[in-house]
Amino acid sequence: MTQPPIGGAAGSPEGPTHPEPPAGAAPAPGTPPAPGYPPYPQPVAPKKRRGLLIASIVLGAAILLCGGGGTAAFLTLSQAEDGQGAKEPTVAVDGFLTAVYKDQDPRAAATFVCSASRDDKKIAAKVAEVRKYAGQYQNARFRWTTPKVDNQTGDRASVSTRVTMTTADEKVADQELRFTVVRKTGWWVCEVA
Repeated sequence: MTQPPIGGAAGSPEGPTHPEPPAGAAPAPGTPPAPGYPPYPQPVAPKKRRGLLIASIVLGAAILLCGGGGTAAFLTLSQAEDGQGAKEPTVAVDGFLTAVYKDQDPRAAATFVCSASRDDKKIAAKVAEVRKYAGQYQNARFRWTTPKVDNQTGDRASVSTRVTMTTADEKVADQELRFTVVRKTGWWVCEVA
């Protein structure tokens, strides 16, 4: 009796064969294609969208720059002085003192204050404080010495004066004040000490 060769199929001298898949059927995964057939096509890699990525980055940078530039412009313009300011540092101080002590008008006082220090609530509170203090005395009046420039360097000056309150019953109170005045479109009071 003859035995078939080991590892081979009966009547096949080449060894084992793979059955061909039926026509139109997909081969089982992991099995190599039958001899004589082309290899299985590899899936196509998705196209990279570099153009879309670059456009997105450019758009984001443009929005960031425009937003930052717009914010900087707003802050710069909001710090701009409205009006012309005083012609001299002493004129700015005298106008401020007149508005606060004689007229007791916070709006008028604000027209002499630089934009960096202009806080309508604080100015109104200071005028209210002066009004309340004066209200405690009979016929209180305020006067001050002529404001004097103590030091001036470029667009900054230090101005001093003495404010005096007198009453009908001859009471007197003095207060020394020092102002920091800056020049932008004119001279503006920025600090009172």
